Amino acid sequence: MTNKLLVSQNGRFIQYENGDPFFLLADTAWELFHRLTIEEIEFYLDTRKRQGFNVIQSVLISEIDGLRIPNVYGQLPLSDMNPEKQNPEYFDFVDKVLKMAEVKDLYLAMVPVWGDKIDRVFGTGPEILNEKNASSYGKWLGRRFCKNPNVIWMNGGDRSGGGKNFGIWDALGKGIKSEDPAHLMTFHPLGDASSSMWFHSSDWLDFNSCQSGHSMRNFPNHMMITYDYLRYPHKPCIDSEPRYEEHAVNWKPEENGVFDEYDVRQAAYWSVFAGACGHTYGAHPVWQMYDRHREPIGFVRHTWKEAMKLRGAEQLSHLKNLILSRPFFNRVPDQSLLIAPKVGEEHIRCSRGDGFAFFYLPCGGEIEIETNDLIWEQSTGWWFDPRCGESIPVGPFKNTGRMTFVAPGKGRGNDWILVLDDSVCNYGKPDL
Repeated sequence: MTNKLLVSQNGRFIQYENGDPFFLLADTAWELFHRLTIEEIEFYLDTRKRQGFNVIQSVLISEIDGLRIPNVYGQLPLSDMNPEKQNPEYFDFVDKVLKMAEVKDLYLAMVPVWGDKIDRVFGTGPEILNEKNASSYGKWLGRRFCKNPNVIWMNGGDRSGGGKNFGIWDALGKGIKSEDPAHLMTFHPLGDASSSMWFHSSDWLDFNSCQSGHSMRNFPNHMMITYDYLRYPHKPCIDSEPRYEEHAVNWKPEENGVFDEYDVRQAAYWSVFAGACGHTYGAHPVWQMYDRHREPIGFVRHTWKEAMKLRGAEQLSHLKNLILSRPFFNRVPDQSLLIAPKVGEEHIRCSRGDGFAFFYLPCGGEIEIETNDLIWEQSTGWWFDPRCGESIPVGPFKNTGRMTFVAPGKGRGNDWILVLDDSVCNYGKPDL
């Protein structure tokens, strides 16, 4: 049974209503409602639950011609492509999926409508929403799903929130929130952008989402998180669409190959150690629910069911376990612990909290830190392996100023996390 989610008191994280921490680990399943049977959805949810995910991102009115092509049960979301004429059978199906997810303690981050239905810069459209009917559609959605405990609203849909369409997105967000003030809401922007650029001060926006996208390897998504983390008033932030596993790099597999599990891990640890409240995973065959009888979008080499087993998806639970193994709500980014910061692929990110510090080395190798800045006198250390979640002990040792640590491996794919603890805290191995 899912519990209500709230923003933490310091505005940095998400928590359960009872005060327990909630590390948001999402998967991207944009075509869930549009392309899968209820049996396939149950298989999908069970798999992601086992892998440690707790949020599923999906779209109510699909990107892939969701106004004209019905779901597998022949249901369209709207009659006459009119957002004020909702099809009850379609949304009853959505409700059935929500209740199935609720039993599994999974939340659904639901996008009300993909962006091409408001701003057809690409996609099939047509543009059907204006400020008036966006408001009424939002109010209807809020009333329809306000009693489902496992809803997160994700306004937007891979689009800019500014310009001539600002009023439409704002009306949609306000409409939902006016009828459903209890559920958290964010905005899913286009690539290389963040919700904070347009809506940071909006009452309906509870946490910020950025999209670091699929353009290049080693894209410094930690800079996007830092941009949102430093804004005031404080709101949690997350990279809600980073590099998808098996997505062609910059859409050109013949030139650049595809993103692999290392790209997934690098983006995840960079963003979380920069201050994100969680992270979002995506696999290119899975978001589109590709099967062999469908025309693929972009380069695809696995079906969605085959891609459910990709290594990146299996490995992100180790990040969640690492974060939850230490005090949650006072963790902050802190690059000042590094003696010699690095740039590019070797960029090291640091995060610290009450009696602990994390250091992500994306290429392994050496790290030199100022241990006197750790405040406590004696440390217990671990090398945490993000591929398997296992830990190798380091120390204990006294903090004696500048110290160098050498990871068990070096080079691309040999990323490691150095964990340093105040010995008196006795936190134990950094996993669950």
